[in-house]
Amino acid sequence: MSIIKYQKVGVIGGGAWGTALAQTLAVAGRDVVLWAYEQECSDAINTLHENTMYLPGVTLSKLIHGTSDFASLEGVDAVLAVAPAQFMRPTLISFAPHAKDGLPIVLCSKGIEHNSLKFMADVLRDVLPNSIPAVLSGPSFAIDVAQGLPTAVTLAVEDQELGERLSEAIASPAFRPYLSTDIVGAEIGGAVKNVLAIACGMVLGRGLGKSAHAALIARGFAEMNRLGEALGAKTETLIGLCGLGDLVLTCSSEQSRNMSCGLALGKGESLETIMGARCAVTEGVATAPALRKLAEREGVEMPICFAVADILDGNISVADAIAGLLGRARTQES
Repeated sequence: MSIIKYQKVGVIGGGAWGTALAQTLAVAGRDVVLWAYEQECSDAINTLHENTMYLPGVTLSKLIHGTSDFASLEGVDAVLAVAPAQFMRPTLISFAPHAKDGLPIVLCSKGIEHNSLKFMADVLRDVLPNSIPAVLSGPSFAIDVAQGLPTAVTLAVEDQELGERLSEAIASPAFRPYLSTDIVGAEIGGAVKNVLAIACGMVLGRGLGKSAHAALIARGFAEMNRLGEALGAKTETLIGLCGLGDLVLTCSSEQSRNMSCGLALGKGESLETIMGARCAVTEGVATAPALRKLAEREGVEMPICFAVADILDGNISVADAIAGLLGRARTQES
């Protein structure tokens, strides 16, 4: 029997996804320290064994210790960083004094930082250059994972041996990580699919039918691949769990916050109204304008993602954006 190298694992981020991952780690037998920004959230985890704010109704393992003090994460063997993408940098800066050199940090948030246009692994390298970055991404709704339903994801880490040990620590009977060394590919898939899910929601919200919905997924996937090629991602990564797999899930279920946002926009609700009614982050809304800038910088054509960014910025209506996409010159499929 192999020796578990990562027994005590920290999770930074007490939202639904961070809590679900903490539960998975506990099911796998790890001792988990779950950091939440809100003190009432960590208190509920410790006293009620439930995240009443973000994942109500799910009984959590007693192996999970909630905290709102980064000092409680000192000495952990590995960390899963699940703070929202636009808050990842300040969160890591706050955690940095408590992180030992060589600490593996698995990035579980999907997005592109606004100002720098950097993915999360590059943000981590800026803040904690002596840590070891990894990326966890794939088709996974928090509630499914928390309830122990079968889920398969990509775990991307450059060092194969380290990846195997992290996979051993994270995996449970129903949670199956597949290893990759393509960190940038895993991050591209996770960020772009959220923007495309908003677009798919708009199409269905406008009542344009399943045929248009399927076409949008396929053409959106082509956009994802073009960006991947420009940034050096591997094709096999983007056709796998963290690319195509996550895209299909997120674009096909109202359970996705990004798709449900698009549905509401397609039905005529304002972005301000939609976001004002939510306590959880909708990553695609923040990612879309950063993705547009990144694609423009790299000279990558992404008309669907650009249209989503324009709608969210208030530059164009949903109806006009759809008309513009349908009016584009016909070309070869690529």
